[in-house]
Amino acid sequence: NIVINLNEQIGSDEYKGTIQVQSRRPIFFTSYNTTMLNFLDNYLDFRYLEFNKLEFSETTHLSNLTSVLAFYAYIILGIDYDSYSLMGGTEYFEKAEKILNNAQNATETGWKAYEGNRKNRYWMVENILSEKYRPIREVYYRYHRLGLDIMNEKLIEGRAEIVDCMASIQKVFREKPDPYMFYMQLFFDAKNDELVSLFSESFASEKSRVVNILTEIDNANASKYKAIMEQKN
Repeated sequence: NIVINLNEQIGSDEYKGTIQVQSRRPIFFTSYNTTMLNFLDNYLDFRYLEFNKLEFSETTHLSNLTSVLAFYAYIILGIDYDSYSLMGGTEYFEKAEKILNNAQNATETGWKAYEGNRKNRYWMVENILSEKYRPIREVYYRYHRLGLDIMNEKLIEGRAEIVDCMASIQKVFREKPDPYMFYMQLFFDAKNDELVSLFSESFASEKSRVVNILTEIDNANASKYKAIMEQKN
């Protein structure tokens, strides 16, 4: 699901706005779809004339609009493939990185390291492909394929795997690969409500462990996680 919101028309063919990108993935043997990405990109500006062709090239930055759309298409594919096999999305993330590199001389914003308080397309790809964040990429596989996908038949085992995933993210958090922890934030922006739902029905000791971890590594949503302890089984 991609929503473009135009906030400003700068000239006859130039626009500024935002792009909200969301993706979901089905969970095996259920009708449930889990959120994989939920990101608001505040740096969308592009030129477009009505009836003009929308052209894209993997080797050249032809149009900012098509480059942004292709970039997020590859990010979505990469995250999806990472959830089905360990590090399975690498080729798609590398394609997104190539689009990013092609746009380094572009006048439009959102592609460069110094823009957006390190929360833009540059740092998204940099974090995902960084060896320092490899444990979080591994969590995408473990959380979905070894956790959610088996919970229809093995609820306790699947939930325990997700607790271990949170402990793995906790290790990354404590090592502080960077001060902004953007990749980690992307994960929790997609998963915080789901985590509350998953563990509200858990047993007391598991609740306590996961709440302690989550309130440390995703303190912005601490009030949500503390509500887990208030749920009665």
